[in-house]
Amino acid sequence: MEKQNKICFNLSAVALIAASLISSAANASVVAVKKLGAEAGLEVDVTDDPEYFEPSRLSRYAVLVFANTNNEAFLTDQQREAFKGYIEHGGGFVGLHSASGSERSWPYFASVLGGRFVEHPPQQVLTVEVLDRTSPFTKGLPAQLQHKDECYFFTLMNPDIHPLLGVRRSTLISTEKMKLDLKSYPEMLPLAWYHTFDGGREFYLALGHNKEDYEDPMILNLVRRGIRWASGAEEMR
Repeated sequence: MEKQNKICFNLSAVALIAASLISSAANASVVAVKKLGAEAGLEVDVTDDPEYFEPSRLSRYAVLVFANTNNEAFLTDQQREAFKGYIEHGGGFVGLHSASGSERSWPYFASVLGGRFVEHPPQQVLTVEVLDRTSPFTKGLPAQLQHKDECYFFTLMNPDIHPLLGVRRSTLISTEKMKLDLKSYPEMLPLAWYHTFDGGREFYLALGHNKEDYEDPMILNLVRRGIRWASGAEEMR
């Protein structure tokens, strides 16, 4: 049976979720993405097996969702090359929360995602600012909102990202034990963005540490729109 026949809303193929499946948030994010896929008529496959990443399999997917993956996502360079080839051929990519801590020794992955996680202060209530209020991604969001989460600091930032959400560095608390030179970072720290890189479309959301986040309409709408953007189903202009 061709899964493509079950797709609607102009989605051309199925989605693959890669997940570590080791935390409650990871499991919750997988459940949420599967639900979003079902709502859109999108059939979703889930794997935590790096051996799944080979070209003939990946070519079936409109978008790969790395749902709270962390550390090494792949075991071999062949798997990394399969991922790279998928992006180069126009594949979509969505990263959720700790996905930015995946493949920390592979700069290409950081360029695809948009940056690499390095550190965060203790979880706290963040004053999240909407940085692009005209984008369809952020439609319906207030100019500011309060959200309890981790605030990620990144390195290897791709200069082409289009930030959607951010938090002011000066508003963070309990940063005194962090090892980073915080003053070397900009005042506005990005929390969500999208961009195009190496032929593919990419969306990343740094929020989503807690399992309850994946029942939050704000988070779910961002993930839903991110998947549609990355899959090519919608233009976000």
